[in-house]
Amino acid sequence: MDVSVVVPLYNEEESLPELCAWINKVAAANNYTYEIVLVDDGSTDGSWKVIEQLSENNAHIKGIKFQRNYGKSAALNEGFRVVTGEVVITMDADLQDSPDEIPPLREMVLAGNYDLVSGWKKKRHDPIGKTIPSKFFNWVTKKTTGIRLHDFNCGLKAYRLNVVKNIEVYGEMHRYIPVIAKWSGFKKIGEKVVEHRARKYGTSKFGIERFIKGFLDLASILFVGKFGKRPMHFFGSWGTLSFIFGFTVFVYLTISKFFFDKSGLTQRPLFFFAILAMIIGTQLFLTGFIAELITRNSPNRNQYLVEKKMRC
Repeated sequence: MDVSVVVPLYNEEESLPELCAWINKVAAANNYTYEIVLVDDGSTDGSWKVIEQLSENNAHIKGIKFQRNYGKSAALNEGFRVVTGEVVITMDADLQDSPDEIPPLREMVLAGNYDLVSGWKKKRHDPIGKTIPSKFFNWVTKKTTGIRLHDFNCGLKAYRLNVVKNIEVYGEMHRYIPVIAKWSGFKKIGEKVVEHRARKYGTSKFGIERFIKGFLDLASILFVGKFGKRPMHFFGSWGTLSFIFGFTVFVYLTISKFFFDKSGLTQRPLFFFAILAMIIGTQLFLTGFIAELITRNSPNRNQYLVEKKMRC
């Protein structure tokens, strides 16, 4: 199969017929063998009924419906599990991403031997309350990860099939998929300026909670990417340093008591700092040890209750 298009959606019943018709038109014009995987993330409107109707009339359309809302990352991860196309395209369902970008993105992945090509909405049609936080997070992510992209959170991306089969997207990590791919060993990451259109139907799901989650997700992805497979290296290092510091101070105070200062140890504030440092060091070390056990024995964290599937 030439192309798989994964579309996560939440309450987008109005845009789905137009989006699928547009993708079909592009695929037919380029003689692609293709599939469209629509992942309904627990919509409360008639999105699933629309997906069922579209699938009945077009065998290329597949559907997955979550029983409740899990988030965009879960929808993408579940879509990635079922796709089979040589190149996988992800795009939003709100018609702000243009399906006309599919051929050049696919060509860039194949001809340029890229693992991942991320869209760059250079000219955006979003309110300033959405664009300013986005620019800030993109700048911080670029500086902290070393990945030279302008728009990490762009929903329009293209991947080689083996990339989506070997990365795990969970929580709210969809905005940091290029970072996840890089930490997984897929380092050929490119960028393409793409068309961004004004929203035609529905309302934006962007809210202040996503701004807060952005900070937490960035800190999480940086930690998991560097220490996810070896948490003892982080907790154990800081725990050892803290314990050595506390123990050294304790030894100093003990020697000082017997040879220089005859006052009691417990009358000196430094004594309590030493004890605290040793306790914190021990706790950090044990945290690293437990984290190692959990990491090596954890079950799959991406298990979602899928209510229905079609042709998947």
